[in-house]
Amino acid sequence: MNTPITVTLQVNGESQSCPVGTTLPELLKQLKMDPRLVAVEYNGEILHRQFWETTVIQTDDRLEVVTIVGGG
Repeated sequence: MNTPITVTLQVNGESQSCPVGTTLPELLKQLKMDPRLVAVEYNGEILHRQFWETTVIQTDDRLEVVTIVGGG
């Protein structure tokens, strides 16, 4: 049986793929999003930044990424 080299997931309702073993910050950079300026809902729950580096993207994960906008 072949081991997959990519995983497929949903980001803001759109299908995306990334290499197996990709962490959340790596995925955000791949999607050209600045990790310092976004909040992430991971499989239905807000994911605190302290867990981002250890969160490895899995097949069928669902992410909602929102950009934090400053100003008034």
